[in-house]
Amino acid sequence: MATLIKLINNKIRVEFDTGKFDDWCVYLSKPGLPRYAPTDIEYFSLLKHQSKKHGAAKIYNDFISFYESTTKQVDQKILDNISAISKDYEPYAEEMDLWFTVIYAGMIAEENKVNAILKKRIKRLGMHQLLLENFTPEEAASFSKNKKWQELDVLMKQKGF
Repeated sequence: MATLIKLINNKIRVEFDTGKFDDWCVYLSKPGLPRYAPTDIEYFSLLKHQSKKHGAAKIYNDFISFYESTTKQVDQKILDNISAISKDYEPYAEEMDLWFTVIYAGMIAEENKVNAILKKRIKRLGMHQLLLENFTPEEAASFSKNKKWQELDVLMKQKGF
């Protein structure tokens, strides 16, 4: 059964539901479209596009503002903070609210994965690579695939997280 994370502008639903591996799959429901699980490439592409308008450092710093306090539980204060910081991106506030919420939900899912060692840090690595190291969305989304957690852990520690 789906668990609502956030309803954006009374029309876009961000939810957790059962996926291929566990009950922490993030889904989007938009009016007139079938529900689907957004991919890293999808939201990385949109954030990369927005970084050209608003600056990569601003988007990364706004991400860090909710990354730090993300836990295994959905926190309404963090969701409200995401909506508040998204207002700085007008006329793209709804889009930023959506994708920051999806990333937040993705970090909660990572924190809840039973055998995950790197947890939410894996999302931070992708955001860091995308926004501060100028990786393409495809490069940032696929970088950690088939790498051992120990190798990624060393890299993350070198970057300060």
